[in-house]
Amino acid sequence: MQGKKVWLLGAGGALGLLALFVALLVVGTYVAAANLAGGASNTSVSLARGTVPAAYSGLVQKWGNLCPALNPALLASQLYQESGFRADAQSHAAAQGIAQFIPETWAAHGFDGDGDGEADVWNPKDAIPSAASYDCKLAEYVSDASGDPTENMLAAYNAGAYAVIKYDGVPPYGETENYVSTIRKLEKSFASSKQKVEPSKQSAGAIYYAQEKLGTPYLWGGDGTPEDNGRFDCSGLTKAAYKSVGVDLPRVANDQWNTGPHPERDELLPGDLVFFGTNLDDPRSIDHVGIYVGGGHMIDAPYTGAEIRFDPIDTPNYFGATRPTAG
Repeated sequence: MQGKKVWLLGAGGALGLLALFVALLVVGTYVAAANLAGGASNTSVSLARGTVPAAYSGLVQKWGNLCPALNPALLASQLYQESGFRADAQSHAAAQGIAQFIPETWAAHGFDGDGDGEADVWNPKDAIPSAASYDCKLAEYVSDASGDPTENMLAAYNAGAYAVIKYDGVPPYGETENYVSTIRKLEKSFASSKQKVEPSKQSAGAIYYAQEKLGTPYLWGGDGTPEDNGRFDCSGLTKAAYKSVGVDLPRVANDQWNTGPHPERDELLPGDLVFFGTNLDDPRSIDHVGIYVGGGHMIDAPYTGAEIRFDPIDTPNYFGATRPTAG
């Protein structure tokens, strides 16, 4: 998770002033949270900018509106959970492509989505429409089951419609319950909202943790453990910082992107995670992350040979931001 090399903001006295600046921001975070609280609910089912690779976002937006139980953000979270948007993904159980169809299911429900005369499970232009169509068929199959229609649909995708009908709702299978819960939580990360993003209640503690690590040498793959001599890489630092306040994040930067809603640049608050990538149209290209502290700066673990420090966020590789949530 190495980021781009950027200039240090200074050392000695300058670093001390910045530390004081961050301390003030940490206190101010709670004030900002109080001022914005109550103005955050996702009312839109369109995709948040930059959450789906550009090559697939139009397809997801179109086909995600195929039936009432589905929406584009939900379809995006399902594809991400299934394959991480990898068109060449293949599981040990022979599930194939971006939507992870097993051959028998593809033979029954796959179709030629792009009209080229071939229904190809490896072609997202066929697989994404087929996944949406299959979702909606499953929603219809289990429409008489009790509970949330969308969650029943997802459970049927994972465990089969018969299991949902048998148990009159999401079946009590650990794998299926986790599948449904994970996708519903991820859905919030992929959904666009016209309202302000709810501030993170844990942000001040995460900043405090990162600030305490200033000056620590970078270690690629470092998680800050005794085996790592307390050293971190970029996503190891952000994961540990939020772990310290009870929020579990994935290990790598491009997965941390999907851990909450995405404030715009002018909506950033201290504690937001800020991301950088090599392709601003593809979130899977994200290769660096830091913790925003305000004033256009972050605390990050930059690259081998450097130390955890303050860096500016406004670089050509700035991808966007995420406000992590406890979910």
